Amino acid sequence: MLSKGQLSRYGSVLLALTLLTLLPWASWGQVVDRNLALATARQLSAAFATVASQVKPAVVNISTTTIIPGRPPLLSLFPELSRFFEIPERAITSLGSGFLISPDGLVVTNYHVIEGAQQIKVKLADGREFMATVHASDIPSDLAIIRVAAQGLSYLTWGDSSRLQVGEWVVAVGSPLGLSQTVTAGIVSATGRTGLGLSSYEDFIQTDAAINPGNSGGPLVNLEGKVIGINTAIASKSGGSEGISFAVPSNIAQPVCRQLIVQKYVTRAWLGIIPQELTAELARRLGVSTDHGVVVYNLYRNGPAHEAGLRRFEVLADCNGQPISGTDALSRLIANTPPGTAVQFTVWSKNEARTVVVTLGQRPHPQPRQGRVINGL
Repeated sequence: MLSKGQLSRYGSVLLALTLLTLLPWASWGQVVDRNLALATARQLSAAFATVASQVKPAVVNISTTTIIPGRPPLLSLFPELSRFFEIPERAITSLGSGFLISPDGLVVTNYHVIEGAQQIKVKLADGREFMATVHASDIPSDLAIIRVAAQGLSYLTWGDSSRLQVGEWVVAVGSPLGLSQTVTAGIVSATGRTGLGLSSYEDFIQTDAAINPGNSGGPLVNLEGKVIGINTAIASKSGGSEGISFAVPSNIAQPVCRQLIVQKYVTRAWLGIIPQELTAELARRLGVSTDHGVVVYNLYRNGPAHEAGLRRFEVLADCNGQPISGTDALSRLIANTPPGTAVQFTVWSKNEARTVVVTLGQRPHPQPRQGRVINGL
């Protein structure tokens, strides 16, 4: 015999089973799908929160001050005119971001963030502020290393940008519009973006993460919290985020930063030409049969290409047997080849092709604001 309590419990179970049999299977499936979707969303949200807590302590706010002289330098030659042009001295401030890559205060940022600054102040995530000094910078890649006098700091590690896939989630941390420790997320919209005119060596990651003025120099990280890019620029008609931003890939930035830390300049190979894109119309006018390559628009006298016998308006079609798709591709190829390496070009002139071997030189590396920047490849 069952007790009244047992009968009550069994009755509740039978009632629940009866209701489940009456519940439409479609509705039951919707409940399961909804719960699964919520669980997935919670997991992704937790992943973002974990990345943010891991990365934020190593991201810094950078503020710079540049002093603009009040009196134009030429007026010092004409003292009698000076009183008519009394312009007060001005201090221009700007904001940017950066991230620590060592516990002893080495910070990576964009060169354009600290360009021309007389004063650089770095604010850490814990609120401490330090005056920073420029350790080294590289104009062609728009990267710089600055240093603060502190020890035992949180820092980030590099990831492998070559493994990025379009559609992959990424997280950006920085100081947009001066709002430090701002975290945004998006996906990789494209990789290998070139032809933007932002730097000499372009191979940008495009993302739709919200990037605004002040984010420059901050890290773009994967869901493992590793740096896979350095936020550098946005494409915008309004001046704010419109879902198109660009980052220097870690596989370009890391070797540049390593050389800046060790030797304070970047060693790159140099071909010694000023290139021009080959178009169908230009190929027709030059009388060449190739549909790909780069035109030698000009050469540096006594440079590697000049000494190897290359001439103006010849077309470099292939390098070491690989087709050259354009100036960006040739630029990356030269930059990734050690100086002193002999490379073999297939060269078109009129309707004839010949082989030219060029031993690459070392690209001159003038310091910022000193000397003449070498253009071309």
